[in-house]
Amino acid sequence: MSPEEKDQKIERLEQEVKALLERIAELERSLGLDSQTSSKPPASDGLKKSNQIRTKSLREKGKRPSGGQIGHPGHTLEQVLEPEKIVEHPTPYSCSGCGSDIGDVGIKKIIKRQVFDIPPPRIIVTEHRVTVKECPECKTLLQGSFPKSVTAPVQYGARIRAVAAYLNHQHFIPEDRLSEVLLDLFGCRMTPGTIAKTTLTLAQIIEPVVAEMACEVKAAAVKHLDETFFEDWW
Repeated sequence: MSPEEKDQKIERLEQEVKALLERIAELERSLGLDSQTSSKPPASDGLKKSNQIRTKSLREKGKRPSGGQIGHPGHTLEQVLEPEKIVEHPTPYSCSGCGSDIGDVGIKKIIKRQVFDIPPPRIIVTEHRVTVKECPECKTLLQGSFPKSVTAPVQYGARIRAVAAYLNHQHFIPEDRLSEVLLDLFGCRMTPGTIAKTTLTLAQIIEPVVAEMACEVKAAAVKHLDETFFEDWW
């Protein structure tokens, strides 16, 4: 292993240790939070009470230790070969040890550190244009065709509407709060009414798929239901 590879390996290990320590601290903090020690509502405590002795689990202790198992592939952040952006930082022009000029000295090695982040979130406006021509003979006006998805002079695109529907239904963010989230993150003034209309459009799109799934479940010989409330809506 070359000295450069050894330095990169040490640096990568130090980053992994730092990330693990931060994760441990966050888990220890979250485990100690309840309605008595934070702004969480009492309902979030569930069956756990701060003054109640925890019952002993009836599950038998497994043979394997808890946590990651030996031989299981880990998932750590690793450097990529082709980053989207490279920032060159200047090297000192003089030696800090003896003061010699090193401006013309060749580079011995390059140390790389990569930061994974998202680009600044912002709305991108795409303008669609079609031309209009007039037939010189019969004076008929002829124009090009817009894409089928472009139906109004001003509208929201498919991506931002998909994000709104995802946050609204998968993460249960109410329309009023979601309107604020979109404004804060993207500068997008999508009203609660528009978000609700987006949900209705999505429901119409997936309705045939849901109906087909319901038919398949209804015809299945074996159906699995857990203890949660279930209504035979089909």
